[in-house]
Amino acid sequence: MLGLCRNGFGGVALLGLMGGLGLGAPFNNQKILAQSPSILPHHPAKAKSVIFLYMDGGVSQVDSFDPKPRLEKENGEDPYKKFKVDATQFNNIGKILKSPWNFNQFGESGIWISDLFPNIATCVDDIAVIRSMISEFPEHTNANYFLHTGHGLQGRPSMGAWTAYGLGTENENLPGYIVLDGGLIPPGGLDNFKSGFLPASYEASIFKARDIPVANIAPLEGSDGIQRNKLNLAKQMDQSLLGRLGDAQQIESAIQNYELAYLMQSSVPEMSDMSGESDNIKKLYGFDSPDQHTRGYAAQCLMARRMVERGVRFIELTCPRVEADRWDQHNGLKDGHERNAHAVDQPIAALLKDLKSRGLLETTLVIFGMEFGRTPFAQGTNGRDHNPSAFSIWMAGAGIKAGTVFGTTDEYGYRVLENPTSIHDLHATMLHLMGIQHEKLTYRFSGRDIRLTDVGGRIIQEILT
Repeated sequence: MLGLCRNGFGGVALLGLMGGLGLGAPFNNQKILAQSPSILPHHPAKAKSVIFLYMDGGVSQVDSFDPKPRLEKENGEDPYKKFKVDATQFNNIGKILKSPWNFNQFGESGIWISDLFPNIATCVDDIAVIRSMISEFPEHTNANYFLHTGHGLQGRPSMGAWTAYGLGTENENLPGYIVLDGGLIPPGGLDNFKSGFLPASYEASIFKARDIPVANIAPLEGSDGIQRNKLNLAKQMDQSLLGRLGDAQQIESAIQNYELAYLMQSSVPEMSDMSGESDNIKKLYGFDSPDQHTRGYAAQCLMARRMVERGVRFIELTCPRVEADRWDQHNGLKDGHERNAHAVDQPIAALLKDLKSRGLLETTLVIFGMEFGRTPFAQGTNGRDHNPSAFSIWMAGAGIKAGTVFGTTDEYGYRVLENPTSIHDLHATMLHLMGIQHEKLTYRFSGRDIRLTDVGGRIIQEILT
């Protein structure tokens, strides 16, 4: 206040008395916060990058990775006569509903996967399926915040922001945390991808998988010198303000974001240019598919691989906008799940195979996850309601014991029986593979040290090599 009032003379006097700029942390223009890692890895990392395949809406576990023959045997019967039925989001409780898809065992591991994912089934020996996931929230918005930030309310940093904060970036010309926009904004909005109370430089950059993935990436100035002069002037003005105010993270982040945007002008067009990819690779991902949604998700998956090659730490893929909406089938289960599965199945399998063929799967953690699962009984007649008490995800790549299944649910796939696994456990395991002890990745805010895993989190050692 003294620095800004009375032409700054009060501030000058106070600074003299205080022995210089000591009221806040001094601004270090040699190491801007977002440009250097906040911590060093606590132990050798197995994963350099994370690709999070976000299945927005909640894939039905009993129709995908957790077969339940009893549903077929008791199809159409009253669930209240079989087990305790919890209240659901819409509380329109129908009869027990068998899966419309058949399950088969695949690979040497013999893991059961339904007909929804014929291509992912060919990669079954590279993945670890967790059938015992649980969430604390039955509604999309809070469950999405919980999945992304470890907290059920908005305002916390996302897991990608925590990763970038903890490890920095391997490529100073690209953001450390990128979300690929498939066309759907999840319930809860962009707050799922924000930096919360962390500096703004750790917030997700939203890209689209196309030739121009981010707006305003091409400079408008006639020469690089003119643009550089503009940036230098903005930086000089911001730094002069920092010199008067002391620590000001928002201004520090703004300076770094200007610089990053400048560097991205050359790196992003090169990264998004897929013309050099072979026809075989594009066909593998599904670029020639008659389904426009498969083609769109194929571009996301191939872009993700190119980002991994260039050192991006955390990449999240969102779902395409198929005609049946996200995986949230309260009715029309068969049509909706088949449309969503068809869009993502081939590209995801191609991503795993492509990463593996290039030796990148050994250092890349791939996670197929969602906010919760679905009920084993119908909502109405042909849909499934939300079920936070049991759902399935899978992980592949760096440090994962491939071809394994962890956790079990009851005979209906309704509740977890063995090895309940929380979102905090998922986050703790992810950070562990990135070389971070989740209890030590903290940030002082609102009077206490806060972490992604809150006061929980257990590393899922059973699925690690």
